[in-house]
Formats: sequence, C-alpha cells, structure tokens
Amino acid sequence: MKRTVLVIEDNEQNLYLVTFMLEKSGYEVVPARDGQEGIELAGRITPILILLDIQLPGMDGYQVARALRSNPALDQVPIVAVTSYAMVGDRERALAAGCSGYIEKPINPETFVADVERHLGGETRQEGNTL
Repeated sequence: MKRTVLVIEDNEQNLYLVTFMLEKSGYEVVPARDGQEGIELAGRITPILILLDIQLPGMDGYQVARALRSNPALDQVPIVAVTSYAMVGDRERALAAGCSGYIEKPINPETFVADVERHLGGETRQEGNTL
C-alpha cells in the first residue's frame, strides 16, 4: 500500500522534481496546480502529508493552509510549506497560517526526502524501502 502525498505546486519543474524524488522513495504523489484544486483533493484523498508552495496563482499558500486547517478530517495531516520565501518572518507566517513545517527552495535533492519525512513522525519506513 502506497502512502499518498499531496503536492500543491504550480511550477512544472518543481512539481516534476518533487514527484520524482518522492515516487522513487515509494510514495504516491497526487499533484494540484493551484490552491483550490489542492483543497478539493485533500478532502477527497486524505493524504499522509501535504507539501504546499506559498506562491500560488489565485489564492496564496497561506490562504490554502488556513482553508486546509478548517477541515477537521485534515487535523492530523502535516502541511509543509515548500517555498522560496526565506526572509525573516516567513517561516513564522507559514506556521501561523497552519503549516506544521517549512522547507526552503531551491530544495536540496540529496536531503529533500529526509527533510520531508521529519514531518511524518515515526512513519518513515515502508516494506522494501528505506525512507
């Protein structure tokens, strides 16, 4: 059984890279290219983790995080901001909006999966893979 990660990202290159790395590590990735699509998908699939870009078309990632947190079915799902916003206060703003973690872009392909898994708690092993 694959564990599903919802990736809300509008940049095709970033989405491809994140998807490639996660799938290589045994995760199923469901992409959403804007916040509204991400909110709708999250309610339907109940992922184990949501990776959320902050700079999205339409509604920004902060608005998306608040909307996701308003859904009781997603209370325990970690939301990790994956963003190029790296100024003083950006991490705090993401956390205040409901994100449970923060990963800066550009992502480091050598550490990305481990960075993501830190937000999953103890569920980091799947049969056949060291995650």
